[in-house]
Amino acid sequence: MTSVVHTDNALITVQNVRKSFPQPDGKGEHLVLSDINLTVQAGEVVALLGRSGSGKSTLLRLMAGLLTPTSGVVLNRGKRLTGANPDVAIVFQSFALLPWLTVLENTEVGLEAQGMDREKRRAKALKAIDLVGLDGFESAYPRELSGGMKQRVGFARAFVMEPAVLFMDEPFSALDVLTKENLRGEIDDLWNAGNFPSKSIVIVTHDIEEAVYLADRIVVLGANPGHIRGEVVVNLPRSHDRTHPQFKAIVDHLFTVMTNPSETVLRDVEIAQPSVTPVPSVAVEPVVRSPYSQPLPHVTAGAISGFLELLVEDDAQQIDIYQLAERLRLTVDDLLPLLQAAELLDFAKVTQGDVKLTDIGRDFATTTILRSKDLFRQQVLAHVPMLVSMEKTLREKRSGSMRADFFIDLLDEHFPHAEAERQFATAVAWGRYAELFEYDDSEARIYLPDSVEAKQS
Repeated sequence: MTSVVHTDNALITVQNVRKSFPQPDGKGEHLVLSDINLTVQAGEVVALLGRSGSGKSTLLRLMAGLLTPTSGVVLNRGKRLTGANPDVAIVFQSFALLPWLTVLENTEVGLEAQGMDREKRRAKALKAIDLVGLDGFESAYPRELSGGMKQRVGFARAFVMEPAVLFMDEPFSALDVLTKENLRGEIDDLWNAGNFPSKSIVIVTHDIEEAVYLADRIVVLGANPGHIRGEVVVNLPRSHDRTHPQFKAIVDHLFTVMTNPSETVLRDVEIAQPSVTPVPSVAVEPVVRSPYSQPLPHVTAGAISGFLELLVEDDAQQIDIYQLAERLRLTVDDLLPLLQAAELLDFAKVTQGDVKLTDIGRDFATTTILRSKDLFRQQVLAHVPMLVSMEKTLREKRSGSMRADFFIDLLDEHFPHAEAERQFATAVAWGRYAELFEYDDSEARIYLPDSVEAKQS
C-alpha cells in the first residue's frame, strides 16, 4: 500500500480511501473507488484523468466533503474532514444558475449564505465578474447569456469564495469547441499570470489534451473499481505549448495508457525513449474469473466498421491517435470505445499512441456487407468470452432460449445494475449483428436463430 507524503504545502490528502454504494436492488454494494492515495499541493494544477465510470467525480466529491469514505480518511490541511470542505469551491459541468437572479446576484449567492454584508459581498462579486470578463453583464439574467457566458458566471461564483483549492468537474464539456478553447485558454492565462484566486486547482476530465494543456500533474485512474494507476508529470514551461514535441509525447503516452488497462503509467515521459521507472500502481486490475466481468465497449458494429473505413482511407501503416482525435473532433469517451472495440476484435492494434489496422481489420472495413458479418462473427467467437458464453448457454437449453434477466443477473455480479443492463444491450446488439442469437424485446427473451421461438415468429 502506497504511503502518502506529508508536506507543509499539502492542502488535501487522501489516505487509503475506499468508497462503495449500496446496490439499488439491495444485493450488496458496488465498489466505486479502491485504495486511493493522493495529495494536492499548494501551487499546482492536478488533473484527474480517466474514462467515464472510473470514479473521478466521486473522488472529487470525497475531497470536497460532499461524500464520506467507506474506509480511509480525507485530510484538509492535515485535519480529518468530517463535513463539507470549507477550503473548496466547485465549478460543475452544468451551469446551475438560478434563473430568477442576475449575473451579479448569482455570483453573490455563496457569500450571502455566509452572512456577509451586502456592500462587501457586492464589491467582491464585481471583482470576480471583472476577472472572468463579464463586466457590463452584471444585471443580465441567465436567459440572456450564451453557454460560455453562463459558465463564466459559474467561475465567478467560485472565484468570489476565494477557495484554497478550486475543483472543476469537466467544466468545459458542455460548451462548443470554440467557446471551450477560448474559456480554457483564459483560465490558463489567469493561473499563469498569478492572478488566480486559489492556491491550487483540481480538474476532472476525460479529455487527454485538456489535461496536458492545463495540468502540472496528471493522475490516471483505472476502473472496476476506480483506482490510481499512476501519474504523469507535465514537465513543460507554462503555458504548455501544444506544438512542443514533449507535449505530443505525453499525449501519445496517455492515449496508449487509456486504451490499454495493462499499460504502465510513466511518471516522466521521454520524447525519444519513454523507458522511465514507472510510478507503482496503487491497485491492480482485477483478475478476470468470469466472461461476464469483461466489459464490452458501448459501440455498434456499424460504428466500428465506419471507424475502420476512416483508418483505411488514411492509407498509412499506422496513424497517430492524437492527430486522429483532433481531425475527427472526438473526445476520449467517444474515441476510446471505438479503439477498444477494434482492438478487442483484433481489427486493430494500439501501441505507443498509434493505431494500426490488422489484415483482418482492413478486410472487415473494405469487404461486402455479408462477408463483414461473417468476419464479425468469427472475431466475436474468438475474442469475446461474454458472447461465447451466452451462445453456449442457449445451445444447452432444449428450447434454445433464455430470459434476459438470467444474463443481466450474471452481469450484476460485476457491474452496477444500470451498467449491467447497458452491457446486456451491447452484447445483444453485437450478437444479433453476428447472427449468434436473436432478441424478443416484448418478452425480454434471447434465443437462437434456429430455435422453436424463432421458427414460430
